Amino acid sequence: MIQGDDDARDGFPYGDPSPVQVRKPVPTPVSSGDFAGIVRQQQGMVFSIALHFLRDRQAAEEIAQDVFLHLYQHLDSLKSPEHVTFWLRKVTSHRCIDFARRRKWSQVSLDDVPELPAVSTARDPLLQRKLRRLVASLPETARAVVILRYQEDLTPTEIAEVLTMPVATVKSHLQRSLAMLREKVVRVIGDARV
Repeated sequence: MIQGDDDARDGFPYGDPSPVQVRKPVPTPVSSGDFAGIVRQQQGMVFSIALHFLRDRQAAEEIAQDVFLHLYQHLDSLKSPEHVTFWLRKVTSHRCIDFARRRKWSQVSLDDVPELPAVSTARDPLLQRKLRRLVASLPETARAVVILRYQEDLTPTEIAEVLTMPVATVKSHLQRSLAMLREKVVRVIGDARV
């Protein structure tokens, strides 16, 4: 210790530590070199949202390609990996809604769509198939809200951000959608407590 230094007399050789400045971690920007890794990491999520929403494998692949092309064009504006995931969910949901509104097409049977390889917690595959059909019969926005909530496990606040709507509207869509699904379950399956 240096005897003549004022800070050293207080026992702090490099100054008073009381004005501590906490630095927030700066999100690492996403670069175009990360694009292939982002596609590998996020393609399952993007395709799954599109497939569950549109119930058409070719349309889901088309939407996924379009979303990743759009991502490549806007990659420099995204701030972090979390922002990329949020952005992908938002763009995919909006593209699916737009696609469904633009295209007037006949319903594709879910029996014709191959199952995605995933771990299923449902015990009854017939019940699961019927529930998927019932969810598919919901209006576009309500279907998007239900898929984002129960497939992607997003909170109502996160869904509101993704679909750019108020949280109260998301909760309202969820409540109405679940009520519609309950009615349909009772009609199709019988008096079951869902």
